[in-house]
Amino acid sequence: MKTIIKNIVAFSLPLLGMGTLKTQAQIGAPYIHDPSTIAECEGKYYTFGTGGGGLISEDGWTWNGGADRPGGGAAPDVIKIGDRYLCIYGATGGGLGGGHSGRILTMWNKTLDPKSPDFKWTTAVEVCSSDGMEDQDAIDPGVLLDPTTGRLWVSYGTYFGTIRLIELDPKTGFRVSGNKEKDIAIDCEATDLIYRNGWYYLLGTHGTCCDGVNSTYNIVVGRSRSVEGPYIDNVGRDMYHGGGRMVVAAGDRKTGAGHFGRTIIDEGVEVTSFHWEADFDQGGRSVLAIRPLLWKNDWPYAGEQFKGGTFEIESERRGYALELTVDFVRMNVARQGWFNSDQMQQPVKAVENQKLEEVIDGWPKGNIPVRIGDYMFRPHQRWTITPVPESGGYLGGPYFKIVIAGTNRALAATEDVEVTTVPEFTGADEQLWRIEQLIDGTFRIMPKAIPGKSGINTKFVLYSIADSTPTLAEYDFKSDNSKWNFKNH
Repeated sequence: MKTIIKNIVAFSLPLLGMGTLKTQAQIGAPYIHDPSTIAECEGKYYTFGTGGGGLISEDGWTWNGGADRPGGGAAPDVIKIGDRYLCIYGATGGGLGGGHSGRILTMWNKTLDPKSPDFKWTTAVEVCSSDGMEDQDAIDPGVLLDPTTGRLWVSYGTYFGTIRLIELDPKTGFRVSGNKEKDIAIDCEATDLIYRNGWYYLLGTHGTCCDGVNSTYNIVVGRSRSVEGPYIDNVGRDMYHGGGRMVVAAGDRKTGAGHFGRTIIDEGVEVTSFHWEADFDQGGRSVLAIRPLLWKNDWPYAGEQFKGGTFEIESERRGYALELTVDFVRMNVARQGWFNSDQMQQPVKAVENQKLEEVIDGWPKGNIPVRIGDYMFRPHQRWTITPVPESGGYLGGPYFKIVIAGTNRALAATEDVEVTTVPEFTGADEQLWRIEQLIDGTFRIMPKAIPGKSGINTKFVLYSIADSTPTLAEYDFKSDNSKWNFKNH
């Protein structure tokens, strides 16, 4: 929870995304403010928020209360180090209770599951404080365990003064002896530090907080080759002088993006978690948000959650379209060009797309295989993708059904690890699909389950094994065979 700052100028860039159906959000009761970075523990997902407590999810899609942490306070962050979880949070500060005097504390636990016999938080230890007199708030900590050095860093602070950096001992959670805090940014709060590809990134929350649908929170970033900065944005501005490139702005009737977190699901598959200060469709409540995290020229930006719609499903391998293996039906339209010398004297008339009812009676009635071919705006190449939220989901999205537009003929995985279409969608696990946007903007498409194989599928994806041959194969981010695009022609 942060100080409300009035009359802040907010930068504006649109979120990149797609889809035509109503936006899907996390379901259950995903109500939280100032969420920590999502942590996984024993097959479940956890995030903690201001005021104590937090949310738990079995699958990353349905969230409900039940996470537990003592101490109350504001804006916790959680990180797993070795076989333990470190929680760091602010006690008072940020204008809470009328002042800027605050403390930041750390504590450990072997597990995040409050039902486990090993669940017990250690006594909280203070690692830094603010006295309310200087221009600095000891609140809103974000933690980075540097993968290149093993050193543990914390950024903290609000609009009331500076964002500061300190170093902790990753074995104890205590402040490193003799460590001197360093000012690295202004004009933001609720910061987080991440590392990728030789760059350190400082994600800060800019704008106004805690005013519901009137909140202007948005998430900005700067980067540096050193964890100690300086953090510079895309046009050369130092975050210590108010710089910052947009990462997440308002959209889809939701406003006030704050408290960035990053989760790596797989190579090339990342998400950002944060809160919306107000979801207009949830009565203006503060809710947990999870979106694809994309990268371009080593800059992060948030994609939008895939919503579904009617598309060409296009292979990144060559640009061919996924289609039913049926006979190509020619359209009876007079050819134009040099074939018709009188065309210049004839009125222009648009050519209508081939209609489903013109060709469907010629299709086989049972299972129909799929192939990949030139996209020709034909019914056997148009797919309607619809969320099936009642069938569960994964971190950031529900499962989807994929059917030929205008029919109930559904894409499905087979026992021999291939892909086909069945005449009717039944909701079987092999007919449900996980659709995730990759860091380069393409998508991977995974069946929820493969017949004959136990458990949820996390390995096999729709794969273009040749220019015209789709199959299921192990996901490989380095290969365009694993990647697809959705084109709404």
